[in-house]
Amino acid sequence: MESNSSHALSISGESRLYAVLGDPVAQVRAPSLLNPLFAELGLNSVLFPVHVRPDSFAEVFQGLRKTDNLDGILVTIPHKAAALRLADEVSPAAAASGAVNALRREPDGRWTGENFDGIGFVAGLTEAGHRPDGMRVTIVGSGGAGSAIAAALLAAGAARVSLCDPDTGKLDALLARLDAYWPGRESGSRTPVFTDADLVVNATPLGMRPDDPLPFSPQDLPPRCVVADVIMKPRETALLRSAAALGHPVLHGAPMLDHQLALYRTFFRLDEAVADGGRDGE
Repeated sequence: MESNSSHALSISGESRLYAVLGDPVAQVRAPSLLNPLFAELGLNSVLFPVHVRPDSFAEVFQGLRKTDNLDGILVTIPHKAAALRLADEVSPAAAASGAVNALRREPDGRWTGENFDGIGFVAGLTEAGHRPDGMRVTIVGSGGAGSAIAAALLAAGAARVSLCDPDTGKLDALLARLDAYWPGRESGSRTPVFTDADLVVNATPLGMRPDDPLPFSPQDLPPRCVVADVIMKPRETALLRSAAALGHPVLHGAPMLDHQLALYRTFFRLDEAVADGGRDGE
């Protein structure tokens, strides 16, 4: 039987490993992006999904970091904040957001964390014709994705970012981190505030399952307000369908990840690996 791909995935004892950790993981798209890139670069590497519950995340992470042929870890819902606490060092962007979604093994065995969610989101937003500078933004959810998007939008010149989360402890901690970098441009509340919003972002998991309620009602939004969803599967969430039916421009979740591929390539030093002979012993 012939493969539909021009590059067949081949795993050997010399393969370098990358893991993506989440709960759930059925929706993750990173393997479909990074594994073809590994093949295109001629690297004997593979990214595989790991389904791990929150109460086991620290144990699984600590086990993986001791795996000598594991070079990188990607992190998705709901582990991004926990991953930051377990990293040996993190970037300023990750520190501001309080979350990481990528970690790499350094030559000395330490693990460095970075967060590309926000940068990827802003790139997708801009590509769709919505420039973030001067925007008034409401973000529903202050977890890993929401915090990273808030930090990136503020860095890109958003005039105001209003965050909403019923977990006021988590929300207050995020607001304090953001205020240290962008004082006076962020606010928070338990329920969403949509007044004069130019952009509203669903940064919660609501919408991944068919029976999920809407994270908020698009009928409460200002006219022509852009509605974005971080959920990638399904592509057309109930929120985006409802918002589009009311005439709102919508932004799907996929561009946030698609724009991260080049960033992963640099972060994981894949071109250096190619120059070193693919790390495969050949």
